[in-house]
Amino acid sequence: MYLLRQCVAVCPVGALTERDYTNRLLDDLADPDKIVIIQTAPAVRAALGEEFGLPPGTLVTGKMVYALRELGFDYVFDTDFAADLTIMEEGSEILNRLTRYLDGDKSVRLPILTSCCPAWVNFFEHHFPDMLDIPSTARSPQQMFAPSPSLTGRENGNSREKLVVVSIMPCLAKKYECDRDEFKVNGVPDVDYSISTRELARLIKRANIGFTLVLDSPFDNPMGESTGAGVIFGTTGGVMEAALRSVYEIYTGQPLKNVNFEQVRGLSGVRRATIDLNGFELKVGIAHGLGNARHLLEDIRNGHNEYHVIEIMACPGGCIGGGGQPLHHATRTFSTPVPTPFTGKMPTNLCAISRQPVYSETV
Repeated sequence: MYLLRQCVAVCPVGALTERDYTNRLLDDLADPDKIVIIQTAPAVRAALGEEFGLPPGTLVTGKMVYALRELGFDYVFDTDFAADLTIMEEGSEILNRLTRYLDGDKSVRLPILTSCCPAWVNFFEHHFPDMLDIPSTARSPQQMFAPSPSLTGRENGNSREKLVVVSIMPCLAKKYECDRDEFKVNGVPDVDYSISTRELARLIKRANIGFTLVLDSPFDNPMGESTGAGVIFGTTGGVMEAALRSVYEIYTGQPLKNVNFEQVRGLSGVRRATIDLNGFELKVGIAHGLGNARHLLEDIRNGHNEYHVIEIMACPGGCIGGGGQPLHHATRTFSTPVPTPFTGKMPTNLCAISRQPVYSETV
């Protein structure tokens, strides 16, 4: 399934499993000569509690950070920080390509496609190699984040050889993404390896940490700060909404009165919306599930494109439905409460960069 690994998540007899890195991680944590750095994706905090008997969608960010410190991680960072970087890059690229297109540059092809999802990128590379100039050139948040821990470690006098950079992701395709050649420097991966939400839950249980009883703990700074745009990456339509917040303000030069783009939210397999950018109608599309993505891309290949920007996520519901999330064996439908990064998100103040509400949680 092009590294989507939904088969692992729904196999009724547990015949399929992901590559498990928990023992490797325990060895690294036990090595006194290693500095182990962790980053956690937004969809993990919305699903991890389910492994400990909490209702689906319960945000357990603070408890998760506390548990990671108890496990022995030297630095605990938030992938949301890198999601904000991704959005600033991707938003600028959308505007650059769109401006050149409207100015008559025939070398520019639209629509621009998001490139955050490694399963989707792998699928696209295999099935649409004639369209490789369409996706955004921005890295995923996992890989956008990757060089930052190395800088942190080196500032403290540690060489890259002493650092172990790990990610916790809802997505099993992230394991493959870590190993892609373009994300290595002199053969060393930017992210050494990735573990899933389920693997993290197993580690916490093996360590006998009373997860539901622990106190909340904050991320390490500065890569523990993020805006509301970063956290919504974990659900279908979230990347598009985050990009639109930046694109609107940069294109119009006006502050957003309402940062919520409700028209791109929802769980329909394919969604369409038109965003008014001070008189210019920006046409966007959102799809989750590779079958839906294939239909959209075949229309584009056949010259029937009606979009300027398209967001595609391989998993149903986006990252919240990733193959590394708590097992549900196909018993959950979208009418059942689904964990979502929108849950409990409270805007408290505005980010000076793009006026996106800074992420805060009620606990």
